[in-house]
Amino acid sequence: MARIEFNEVAHSYLKNPKGDADYALKRIHNAWEDGGAYALLGPSGCGKTTLLNIISGLVNPSKGKVLYDGREVAGLSPEKRNIAQVFQFPVLYDTMTVFDNLAFPLRNRGTAKAEVEKRVREVAEILDLTHFLNQRAAGLAADAKQKISLGRGLVRSNVAAILFDEPLTVIDPHLKWHLRRKLKEIHEQLKLTLIYVTHDQVEALTFADKVVVMYEGEIVQTGTPEDLFENPEHTFVGYFIGSPGMNFLPCKIDGNMARIDGAKIPLDEKTAVMARNVREKLELGIRPMYLEVTPFAVENGVPVQIVLIEDQGSHKIVSVKLAGQLVRAVVPEDKPVPEGKAWIVFPQQKIKLFADKRLLKSEGATL
Repeated sequence: MARIEFNEVAHSYLKNPKGDADYALKRIHNAWEDGGAYALLGPSGCGKTTLLNIISGLVNPSKGKVLYDGREVAGLSPEKRNIAQVFQFPVLYDTMTVFDNLAFPLRNRGTAKAEVEKRVREVAEILDLTHFLNQRAAGLAADAKQKISLGRGLVRSNVAAILFDEPLTVIDPHLKWHLRRKLKEIHEQLKLTLIYVTHDQVEALTFADKVVVMYEGEIVQTGTPEDLFENPEHTFVGYFIGSPGMNFLPCKIDGNMARIDGAKIPLDEKTAVMARNVREKLELGIRPMYLEVTPFAVENGVPVQIVLIEDQGSHKIVSVKLAGQLVRAVVPEDKPVPEGKAWIVFPQQKIKLFADKRLLKSEGATL
């Protein structure tokens, strides 16, 4: 296992990049600690797979250094970096048995027969593959084949890290939960460094101890699932994490109020003071589940018009118009929702302000 560090890494697939727009990755400075479980989360095209392939050595970055335990690994192949990589589609030898598929990475490195037998059976037990060891891989279902692919990465006990590139995309939805749980158990049991690429926030948040959110070739935030939900440092994180995502409303500061056209929303003193001297475009952000919807005029309530009510069974998603802006609120199933006119309340402690898409916070503040 190893601590993997990117020192000002950037990459372009063009020979002569002119500017930021030509880079698939833009100045990444980040570390993945030994034994951690990480998810790289973001939409298609944000740079996740490029970053993963730079870690493994399949791609050499245009700029910057990649360090394993402080040692630069520029030019070293995945084999010399001692990396195992699991891809979206299972990489197997269909004519071989499950045992021989799992044993292949060890035999290829000249591992003693007794150690091969021991490791294969240990990994097969972890992945519930023991009953399939003597069967050919060709006849197995997709989830079993992907487990074999996972096992080929796990069977080497001394790997620096195991990298997963959307490994559950081809798996039936009802089987994904089982494999995610299995990966979580494997990490807790073996303490391997795992880096998992996905565009699915559920996969990322249930698998990883730390989630690395990527957007347009940059890492916009790294944190625990709770960090990302409660304190998004970029509007993309607020939008991408959570269902429905965070509401964002363009606003201006008027004393201790955020003004959205004619509507005024009270802010706490600390937030208002931070925002008064900001010259960039300001947006107020709040999670839908923190908004209170009421049929009556209340203190600090803002009048709105009900547009749509979506009953989700356990809760309702209520869409309202506020000063021409669409806002969504989550209302408990057992709470009635008025028709037509209503009022919503913004709890001050749950309001976030963003300046030019970045979270506004006091100097030196930590989240």
